[in-house]
Amino acid sequence: MTTTPPGTLTIRNALIFDGEARNLIEGSITVREGRITKVGRDVEEAGKIVDADGRTVIPGLIDAHFHAYALSLTAAKNETGPLSYSALAGARRLEAALNRGFTSVRDVAGGGDIGLANAIDEGLYAGPRYFFTGPALSQTGGHGDIRAADDGGCFHGGHMCEVVDGADELLRAVRNRFRTGATAIKLMTSGGVISPVDPIRVPQYSSAEIRTVTEEASRRGSYATAHAYSPEAIRHSVLNGVRCIEHGNLLDAETARLMADNEVYLVPTLATYDAMARRGEEIGLTEIGAAKNREVLDAGRNAVVLARDAGVRIGFGTDLMGELEDEQLAGLRLQCEALGVYDALRSATSTNAALLRRDDLGRIAEGALGDLVILDGNPVDEPPVLWDESRTRMVIKAGQVITGQ
Repeated sequence: MTTTPPGTLTIRNALIFDGEARNLIEGSITVREGRITKVGRDVEEAGKIVDADGRTVIPGLIDAHFHAYALSLTAAKNETGPLSYSALAGARRLEAALNRGFTSVRDVAGGGDIGLANAIDEGLYAGPRYFFTGPALSQTGGHGDIRAADDGGCFHGGHMCEVVDGADELLRAVRNRFRTGATAIKLMTSGGVISPVDPIRVPQYSSAEIRTVTEEASRRGSYATAHAYSPEAIRHSVLNGVRCIEHGNLLDAETARLMADNEVYLVPTLATYDAMARRGEEIGLTEIGAAKNREVLDAGRNAVVLARDAGVRIGFGTDLMGELEDEQLAGLRLQCEALGVYDALRSATSTNAALLRRDDLGRIAEGALGDLVILDGNPVDEPPVLWDESRTRMVIKAGQVITGQ
């Protein structure tokens, strides 16, 4: 007599996208104690049975550019508001992401910390697997410095960014992030859309400063990722050891080849520019911010195509702030339009898992974690099932049904 382990789940009659193969396969999936134990046609059914009835099962989605504490498009509010409020609101944002099917997120300078991660792990609230960098590192007058040119006050950092100059201080900051559980380090190496005094194209931080960060991260078995838009800033980052570029909207073909040659990932964030263009007045986007957004919006899709053609590994991120958080699934639509459904799905599953250095995420295979999404149809034939929130979806994390029962 065999017994069924607690937490056993079988999904039958499914079309399966395993995170990597282009062709969907028909079959079943069994998850025991949080991990996938069997995939295919000859699966012995056990535990809770979910009949997919021909619907498509994909790995749990991964958003590699998430911001838990980005409660506003106003930087000062994000940086200096009560941390207790940010944490509670951030928990709500994380739960909403999980319910959309994002079973893992990488919070790059979203202000999140080990407290949010521990609370999820301990079941204090429902949330995705939470990978965080801690506050981003910005030079004085860089993308993370919230002061306008006529602001004579001091700002050393807040919940999402820390202003740090000089190799010695950067080394100390990096070591402290790893001490407190960070899985990677985030650098600001170019200007941004909503920051007040930094031109988008100008590289930030010196070579020596970036090298200090990337070498220390590498020594710890991790990596540094950089906020960078322009070819100048991207090259400056890559040549000094950065292993992932966030945004990259102004990328050119030559710089894309440099990224590919150095095995550097690109995490585009198309959702945020599209959302700000449509909803800028609603969210109070400044004139300076709107002008910067226009510059990077049209270039973003082209950058993704250039990166693909050069052989760059392309992940998926959203970078949504404030009320725009509800645009998370729209990012899948935009990436499908740029790359096609198959490449977009790989970006949000197996490629992002490789970026996280987690071979047990982003795949449907024996030994992988039981993070799955059952879509209301086949995304190859009906791409909108990926982003249309009116279509039902079942979200499963570690073999436990979260939503859509």
